[in-house]
Amino acid sequence: MQKIQFTETVLRDANQSLIATRMPMSEMKPILATMDKAGYYSVECWGGATFDSCLRYLSEDPWERLRTIRKQMPNTKLQMLLRGQNLLGYKHYPDDVVIKFVERSIANGIDIIRIFDALNDMRNLKLAIETTVKNGALASGAISYTTSPVHTLENYVQLCREMTEMGCGTICIKDMAGVITPQESYALVSAIKDALPDMPVVLHTHCTTGMAFMSVLKAVEAGCDVIDTASSCFSGGTSQPATETLYDALTQLGYEVPLDRTVLKTVNDHFKPYRAECLASGLLKPKAMATDTDALTYKVPGGMLSNLMAQLETMNALDRLDEVLEEVPAVRKDMGYPPLVTPMSQIVGVQAVNNVLAGERYKNVSKEATAYLRGEYGRAPGEVNAELQKKVLGDEQPLTCRYADTLEPQFEKTKAELGETARSDEDVLSYIAFPQVAEKFFAERKEKEERKVKFSIEAI
Repeated sequence: MQKIQFTETVLRDANQSLIATRMPMSEMKPILATMDKAGYYSVECWGGATFDSCLRYLSEDPWERLRTIRKQMPNTKLQMLLRGQNLLGYKHYPDDVVIKFVERSIANGIDIIRIFDALNDMRNLKLAIETTVKNGALASGAISYTTSPVHTLENYVQLCREMTEMGCGTICIKDMAGVITPQESYALVSAIKDALPDMPVVLHTHCTTGMAFMSVLKAVEAGCDVIDTASSCFSGGTSQPATETLYDALTQLGYEVPLDRTVLKTVNDHFKPYRAECLASGLLKPKAMATDTDALTYKVPGGMLSNLMAQLETMNALDRLDEVLEEVPAVRKDMGYPPLVTPMSQIVGVQAVNNVLAGERYKNVSKEATAYLRGEYGRAPGEVNAELQKKVLGDEQPLTCRYADTLEPQFEKTKAELGETARSDEDVLSYIAFPQVAEKFFAERKEKEERKVKFSIEAI
């Protein structure tokens, strides 16, 4: 009997996708000990946007959040998402920072690090993967899934082989836009399993386009080992398919699913009232729960579509959305078919808007697009338009090396500069990732502590 395991995403990607990662620790903590008994393969609880959101919006220390979850869930593997050399930010960091960040993540409680690169440039994954393995955690190499003339089954399988050689313990198909169809899902899992029969395969997708449940079932048929799902009240829309639904469906189909259904219901019952609060306050928007099939045509993820609309609205140009959506695939082709995942979705989207509103293609080129054409984000999957590159860079030659090789070490220098402001290496890493946000958080933390001491003295 084939065993299918589940990664629960409600603590990270499900609430990131539906409520912009605004779920505070106070909503999570009471149910963690119960979640620990569910039998999940892993619980994805950290990384992605959680780091930024904790510091910026929730006044929480992300490292303390991780330690709290670890303490409450001693029997469950804790998982995080890492953008390779980008870590949790939006630029590439020096190697010493990547090494330190991975080390401290594992020391604070992470068991599995899912590592991806927006361009599937293996050079941007190698150090994070090797450091993860060296520190005793499992590295899950993730393919940023998309479709284009250069994204073939053969190319994806080759990426999987390279990640396996680097030391990855599992391979994840990361379909951030929810565009993988049932047939594509079946074909890709089959191809990976044929090439690497002993390698566990994970499927991560979103319900954005309505494909997810069907694609998950076809992946399981092809031999997929682990699926990402969300507790049902935080599933659907731009989130993952529902944990309970897939448990029931797969169990009935004869698969072994090592989960406790009673615990799953308790977990969902816990989060239901909070979901209702989010809906009432407007934090959970009906649009996030809708099925949006435009992504199947334009390969534009739901979040990117929302950003394009917001951008055009501020310019009183929302009536030109269709033109922009037609321009996106053209820009993507010129840039060598990058997958539309952060930060590439933003870079391609902004450039498409610039092209349409300027009335001339590439009259205004963003600094991020310039950096991409210079090679600062990595190697493009396909051929970049040579005329465009020449227009933007002039006589400057694009980088052929890994961009991180050009960066000076940063950790010890920043630690010395921060002095007593940073109480730990974790504080230093928070500052390097988000300097202004972390600085504000440190000041607020100090102020709260001083208030607490003052209140205690007055009470005496």
